[in-house]
Amino acid sequence: MLRVRCLRGGSRGAEAAHLIGAMVGRAVSGWVSRAFRSTSSSAAAQLPLTVDEPVTEHAPEECPVCAYNEWDPLEEVIVGRAENACVPPFTVEVKANTYEKYWPFYQQYGGQTFPKDHVKKAVAEIEEMCNILQHEGVTVRRPEPIDWSLEYKTPDFSSTGMYAAMPRDILIVVGNEVIEAPMAWRARFFEYRAYRPLIKEYFRRGAKWTTAPKPTMSDELYDQDYPIRTVEDRHKLAAQGKFVTTEFEPCFDAADFIRAGTDIFVQRSQVTNYMGIEWMRRHLAPTYKIHIISFKDPNPMHIDATFNIIGPGLVLSNPDRPCRQIEMFKKAGWTVVTPPTPLIPDNHPLWMSSKWLSMNVLMLDEKRVMVDANEATIQKMFESLGIKTIKVSIRHANSLGGGFHCWTTDVRRRGTLQSYFL
Repeated sequence: MLRVRCLRGGSRGAEAAHLIGAMVGRAVSGWVSRAFRSTSSSAAAQLPLTVDEPVTEHAPEECPVCAYNEWDPLEEVIVGRAENACVPPFTVEVKANTYEKYWPFYQQYGGQTFPKDHVKKAVAEIEEMCNILQHEGVTVRRPEPIDWSLEYKTPDFSSTGMYAAMPRDILIVVGNEVIEAPMAWRARFFEYRAYRPLIKEYFRRGAKWTTAPKPTMSDELYDQDYPIRTVEDRHKLAAQGKFVTTEFEPCFDAADFIRAGTDIFVQRSQVTNYMGIEWMRRHLAPTYKIHIISFKDPNPMHIDATFNIIGPGLVLSNPDRPCRQIEMFKKAGWTVVTPPTPLIPDNHPLWMSSKWLSMNVLMLDEKRVMVDANEATIQKMFESLGIKTIKVSIRHANSLGGGFHCWTTDVRRRGTLQSYFL
């Protein structure tokens, strides 16, 4: 049996590990428009070893990190924090990802904290969500609280921060590996710092840890003249494959990927470029296959309120953003479910997302789902599928840009790697 060595460094400032292994046969196919060619690669790394405690052996099933899909029984999860959340500065990449009705809000409050009363209510909602998850038998972990209002400067830009509310955006677990995403917003450049204590803990206990190439986020990464005027403009540009992010360097938000065993689906979006997708394809090959899918979406950003896989061969597909490749799922024998129209009122602020957060649910296992307590129609839909609904209200937390799937990253699900897609 393959065994993973877990090393513990006991001296302050001298944590190190000896990584043994090789990534072999990373042969990959060409990708969209044959813009880049894939190559096979292998790598091995060795770091100096400083160990004050005996080296211990851990079988793979004992690794604290392991998840292959979105629905195996959930055992441990990271839940984000609303504390200290700040409105990102109104830069070109933020403008391209937000609705015009909220532009005055960003112009007025960019770089400042979100409305304090609203954030206070969001914090209380997420605390209750954590309590319910624990009641359902799930271990809950949280990122560190950080002051996101501080301004920082790199050789290429300056910005204030945003938050650590949406771990789904920055972290993806594939097997026993935690991957940090090279996100595209300048306001999120240092967001990884809130999660580093957790990730270091997982690493010491045997998990793999990979950080994708950190983008410089220089002006070349963004189309500074991205022509946003109307929703029709956005539809036309997206259909043409034109987005605010360029192919200057790899970037992606982890939330643009969704897992189904050996098959992982991704969309090219305002925050995920083809170069970032190709990096993931090469990194995860040959064990995992990356499939690019697209939608009739004027503002693609994060796949899980558009196409949310909730079980083996079972997917929620947004009727307002139809999938252009939906027939290949039907031919593979998948069941495609159309969720009902969301019930969230028009006057509720959704500064960073759409009403379709109603389908942004978290599966606790194949027969339990965490769903918005205010969305009675989608609750009935799940019950008709034989899935028990765990009802939680996070309406104020929704305003910060995410539903249950966004507010979480599943660290460990009890299951094995399988293929669900032909």
